[in-house]
Order: sequence, then C-alpha cells, then structure tokens
Amino acid sequence: MLRSRRGTELGRAFPEVVAGAAQVRDATALDGELGVREEGRLAFERLQDRLARPGAGAARAAAEWPAHFVTFDLLRLSGTNTKTWPYRRHRAALESLFAARRLSAPWALCRS
Repeated sequence: MLRSRRGTELGRAFPEVVAGAAQVRDATALDGELGVREEGRLAFERLQDRLARPGAGAARAAAEWPAHFVTFDLLRLSGTNTKTWPYRRHRAALESLFAARRLSAPWALCRS
C-alpha cells in the first residue's frame, strides 16, 4: 500500500511503485519520499503531474516519468515495530533489507 503522510492512497497514480512492493511483501513498512527525475534533477512538477493521472493515465505517465521511492526509515520489519530501536540498529536493519532482498528501482536507499 502506498500512502501519503496524510493517509491518502496514492497507488493508483504510481502503479510502478505498487508493483515494486512485491519485493517487500511481508509485514514490512518503509517510510520515504516519492520522487520523479527529469533531466538529471528531481522534478516536483512531474510528481504533481503524476498525482493528477490516476488509473489508465498512470501507466502512460509511469513510462514517461517513472517514480522512485527514496527510503529513509524502516517502520516495521516482518511485523516487528522498529520505531523504538536505536538509530544504528534501525539503519543496519534497513541496509540489510535492501541487500538481502536486492531492492532495486523503484526503490532507492537514502544515504545516512
């Protein structure tokens, strides 16, 4: 499931990110930001364009401006709440998750 920080469902506008969630299929929850790159930079206006095209238009938009989920936090790992873990344990678990599952686009790991 892909939700905004306010709880709005975003999956219909970003089908490639939802499809990528198959790489993280157990009760694991990641926190991060969606981003769309254009000409080597993050393009906020393209992200807004993508939000305006849910459903059938989303697949065409995904081909033109694919979104990435830049992950910076691990909220739950296989059903275990990680929010109270110390930062180093948290970060190590997040990096291990990326390595063990070989997460790739649309996933990106934010540098610490």
